[in-house]
Amino acid sequence: MNRRDLSDDDTGPIRRVTDTPSDRSPGTPRSPRRTPPPPEGTRRPRPPAQRPRPAESGRRRAPEPKPEPVGHGHSHGHGPAAPASRQVRLLLMWLLIPLAVATVVGMILLYPWGKEPAKSAFPQGVPVNATITGTVTGPCLAEGQVQVGEPPPDAKPCLTSELTMTDGPGAGKSLKLTLPIEPSTPRFAAGDEVVLSYNGGDVADPASFQIVDFQRGIPLLLLAGLFALAVIVLGRWQGLAALVALGLSFLVLALFVLPSILAGESPLLVAIAGAGAIMFAALYLTHGLSARTSVAVLGTLVSLVLIGVLSAIFSAAAALTGLDDSTSQLIGSLGHGIDARGLLLAGVVIGALGVLDDVTVTQTSAVWELRRANPSLGWRELYGAGLRIGRDHVGSAVNTLVMAYAGAALPVLLYTSLSGVGLGSVLGAENIAQEIVRTLAGSVGIVAAVPVTTVLAALIASREPQESL
Repeated sequence: MNRRDLSDDDTGPIRRVTDTPSDRSPGTPRSPRRTPPPPEGTRRPRPPAQRPRPAESGRRRAPEPKPEPVGHGHSHGHGPAAPASRQVRLLLMWLLIPLAVATVVGMILLYPWGKEPAKSAFPQGVPVNATITGTVTGPCLAEGQVQVGEPPPDAKPCLTSELTMTDGPGAGKSLKLTLPIEPSTPRFAAGDEVVLSYNGGDVADPASFQIVDFQRGIPLLLLAGLFALAVIVLGRWQGLAALVALGLSFLVLALFVLPSILAGESPLLVAIAGAGAIMFAALYLTHGLSARTSVAVLGTLVSLVLIGVLSAIFSAAAALTGLDDSTSQLIGSLGHGIDARGLLLAGVVIGALGVLDDVTVTQTSAVWELRRANPSLGWRELYGAGLRIGRDHVGSAVNTLVMAYAGAALPVLLYTSLSGVGLGSVLGAENIAQEIVRTLAGSVGIVAAVPVTTVLAALIASREPQESL
């Protein structure tokens, strides 16, 4: 006995379509070729105006030759694309080419041509690699001092490290550095490879050097190689294209976004231009130049505009200045002012771009696959089925964005919770309120991306010819 799917009324019998092109469009003339009569007890097919029942199991109807459909946008032939599809592609070109040109023009106008690279107002020192050969814990004494008697009970111990420099002006030389042991001080041990800051003084004077951090190059390179290998093994050529797109995204950030903001350009305008370049390069390079990808680009663009508008409105309404600790330190290092609120909005736009790409590409792919599985679906049925898929996807995507921001702001959350002034005051603090606006504005954009992208994909996929799906 045949059972109807719960979603048949909205999307039609998606699972029941077989490889045999036995469905006829209304108005298509019947082929004069006679087919053998069905076995006794088998129902005859319904008229074309009604939905056909699936063939009995174990029995397959012989394919019948069909003339070219009359007045129907999707066919099983392999002729040229229907005029409606060409019109849709032309419309997409008229929409996207001006946006791509505007992105390129914006990058050209905002790039700091001929300007000197920004430098910190405070000397940062030259990085020098070194290896710790030994450590001793004891009283904090200067070079040549000797401890007499017992140290005071409240005296803090120090760690004296013997190091050998492996590069820089003192390569091969040894020195001793003393650091007070504080809760915020890293724990160094013999054999650790560290980075020193050299202030340009006497190489033999330990005061010319300071331990700043560990060397992390090799572990990071190994992890990057493992990531690239996993992507290529699973995605093959498309995975390789995704890695190239990721590299281009980093180049846009490093060679355009950062220098332009440091040169004093509007952070929000720079972020919009940079996000546009990343969006076009990443999506088209990874997924190919097609109507499906163009729909994902349009859905991403509309959602980014919504996120930017919401972030600007609510950051102004909440009187957010953008002057958190890291931004204040940046302004001090630059030696001149910067649009701190614009920098906050720029972070919102760039941070939401990656999640939006995932949502829009998934929605367009789902709609195209539904259309391929059942070519008889109209745009309303495609939209309904795609929206049901999007409801499941949007829940996980929003949770991903919230957890990403919460994880990045975890030290701030812990520090603020120590104040003991109440939840309302904690949530209203500058650092926490910034993350709330960043998270909620991005989440609204992700939610809006689902219906916007789905309706665009349904309208266009329903007009695509069958052979181009």
